Amino acid sequence: MAKLRTVYVCTSCGAEQSKWSGRCPSCGEWNTMEEDVRETASKGKTQPVLREVTLKTLSEIGTDEEVRYPTGSSELDRVLGGGLVKGSLVLLGGEPGIGKSTLLLQICTYFGNEHTVLYVSGEESARQVKLRADRLGVDTPSLYLLSMTDAESICEAVRRSTPDIVIIDSIQTMSIHGIASSAGSITQVRECTNMFMHLAKDIEVPVFLVGHVNKDGAIAGPKVMEHIVDTVLFFEGERNQSYRLLRAVKNRYGSTNEIGVFDMSDKGLVEVPNPSELFLSGRPIGVSGCCIGCVMEGSRPILAEVQALAAKTSYASPRRTSTGFDFSRLAIIIAVLEKRAGLFCGQLDIVVNVVGGFRLDEPAADLPVALALYSALIDTPISEKVAAFGEIGLGGEVRSISHISQRITEAARLGFSKVIIPKTSLRQIDPRSYSIGIVGVANIRQAFEYLKSLS
Repeated sequence: MAKLRTVYVCTSCGAEQSKWSGRCPSCGEWNTMEEDVRETASKGKTQPVLREVTLKTLSEIGTDEEVRYPTGSSELDRVLGGGLVKGSLVLLGGEPGIGKSTLLLQICTYFGNEHTVLYVSGEESARQVKLRADRLGVDTPSLYLLSMTDAESICEAVRRSTPDIVIIDSIQTMSIHGIASSAGSITQVRECTNMFMHLAKDIEVPVFLVGHVNKDGAIAGPKVMEHIVDTVLFFEGERNQSYRLLRAVKNRYGSTNEIGVFDMSDKGLVEVPNPSELFLSGRPIGVSGCCIGCVMEGSRPILAEVQALAAKTSYASPRRTSTGFDFSRLAIIIAVLEKRAGLFCGQLDIVVNVVGGFRLDEPAADLPVALALYSALIDTPISEKVAAFGEIGLGGEVRSISHISQRITEAARLGFSKVIIPKTSLRQIDPRSYSIGIVGVANIRQAFEYLKSLS
């Protein structure tokens, strides 16, 4: 008979240790070692069971049978790569109350028109799910509810009823009776995910898994769980903001650069087809320290407002604060402004904020941040009809960026009259083909001189 042994697994890197330690010896992370129970093989030798296998060449395997189910949400379809692939296993993670269950229950309305959906809830009773469905206006007759936490019984019910789509809410509440550990432990989460993966591949039914996150924002459970599934989606958003961002971290059937934008209302999640207008709404006019930048999220250009504030410090050393922009990158830009443009910030507190809780991770955000800082330092507003994007080097040069045409088109569509871009990017486009004025700058001094000419 197999015996049980206890090991400790790092939730960050997956390394295993025989004893618990406060710091993982492999990756150096603190407080990531969690207990896991494993089975050891018995001493008696058993004859392995051999299965008959059939080998096929790559040319013998057809792709005509690939089926993508549209979800009824264009934002979710964008993130998934065009729809839900038949037989795929999708993991949806996010903070409590961010809208994971709401989104999945809402798309059941569209799925129920042509497909049967099985919604398995391990956290709520069937009556509680029905109350939430009534509030969201979900009344499809093809939606079946099951309140259960036994993974083996759920798989058996799916094989008998053969629904078109399965939703498991959530994977941390599922358990396998033969494993001697509580639900939500590393062993249970890993084995339940593996069981649902085999279910999805065997009968080719797409399965949604809802995953909880820990205090660090990562999906709770072993890292191997994210390797098992086909797609990992993260629901992001600020608690004091109504909008939500859906981002793909892993996607075997599409790009991981696309994002979906939703607005949380009393009737559930509403798609935001034009997120640039959402992030630019209510921006101040005639106030210094404001500049509009553009970042690419996959194939979608999004305009966002960057605000900067410079004030005399009351401390021995000035403070630097950044929200929505990399702090280390901000320190580099301040150093370049002091060395290459003669703007000294040694006795000033500097605060940079990206409005709306949006985050600018792209190098193209360097130029709007620098212009916002320049406007704040000289206390002169930038015209509300001017947008900028470009990367800044240590020599003060403004370097070229990608997707320049899409950014300019988005700025022109939202009513901007001028756009400041790297001079080297002018070779990629024909300025005469756009209905917006395009200004190419080689370094930050030229960008500042152009802003002076507008004031």
